[in-house]
Amino acid sequence: QVQLLESGGGSVQAGGSLRLSCAASGYTYSDYSLGWFRQGPGKEPEGVVMILSDGRTSWADSVKGRFTISKDNANNTVYLQMNSLKPEDTAMYVCAADRFVGTPVVDYVITFRWRGQGTQVTVSS
Repeated sequence: QVQLLESGGGSVQAGGSLRLSCAASGYTYSDYSLGWFRQGPGKEPEGVVMILSDGRTSWADSVKGRFTISKDNANNTVYLQMNSLKPEDTAMYVCAADRFVGTPVVDYVITFRWRGQGTQVTVSS
């Protein structure tokens, strides 16, 4: 049973930072790809980042240069560092995982089968 548990959301002012965590369990870490997608109020889900087991990533253009991702393989945890946050980053952020091979494409993240419950990020102007 794949389980994903997010934490780290909250409310910040524009220009601030947050770090989201996604603790994964129930699968062989090296066989899966992880990612984050977000869904803002009244918006469609949007892939934020995909990271393959080999570390290759694919990013949404809207967050490139502001967000970074890192993995703690020992603890099966992925961290999404979000800097220079903007009001338009306000959304529910969801960690997702699935078996995936090939070239990472961030849009695929919204189709990943296993998902956490999400963590809310609110950025005020």
